Amino acid sequence: MRQEDIWGAETARRYDTPGTGMFAPEVLGPTVDRLAELADDGRALEFAIGTGRVAVPLAERGVPVTGIELSPAMIDQLRTKVDEATIPVIAGDMATATAPGKYTLVYLVYNTISNLLTQAEQVACFRNAARHLTRGGRFVIELWVPELRKLPPGQQATVWHCEPGYIGLDTYDILRQHVVSHHFRFDESSEAQLFRSPHRYIWPAELDLMAQLAGMELESRHADWTGTEFTTESRSHVSVYRVPPDD
Repeated sequence: MRQEDIWGAETARRYDTPGTGMFAPEVLGPTVDRLAELADDGRALEFAIGTGRVAVPLAERGVPVTGIELSPAMIDQLRTKVDEATIPVIAGDMATATAPGKYTLVYLVYNTISNLLTQAEQVACFRNAARHLTRGGRFVIELWVPELRKLPPGQQATVWHCEPGYIGLDTYDILRQHVVSHHFRFDESSEAQLFRSPHRYIWPAELDLMAQLAGMELESRHADWTGTEFTTESRSHVSVYRVPPDD
């Protein structure tokens, strides 16, 4: 599965779910609030900007936002909301593509760094973020914590979410630190829709080392965007890395 194929026109068409899911106000509101605070009156760069779920409301808050996005179909969907002058987007890979200028904030939300399927690509993503940041600038990552404690010996799959009409199932390749997420959607008929996406999962400590390799240091880590304490039971985290400011 290539990322270019996964995030095609059909996925882009179905991606936005206004008012529900990851577009729900209780999900999106705290995300935008925290990012606006971290931008600190500067410019923001979103890696894998997608259809503008976060970038559009952040720009409406007065934060100048630029994006990098691999999928032309996702960019096309974004363009139904805002034009290039409002939110410029560079087509390319978040590990290598370059946006003009410097930024006080680079951010990568909703587990998207795991779409890079090798450790080398993920390290390159950190270095790319550092190249775009001003001194004292911040790189923010939202990512899930690998749920390997739920994986009994000899079993390769876990159900991570189940609700009427939807089941989320992950299959693991422990040796390569890979996981494939399977999203099953169904109704009362005998057929279901399946969407799959491959990921390389990353432990928080591994992320911290990637940041060090890129010349950044961990500033804070919380369990969510509202600042909930990160504990051993947290299923996800929002980690803020910072380029050291000038002395």
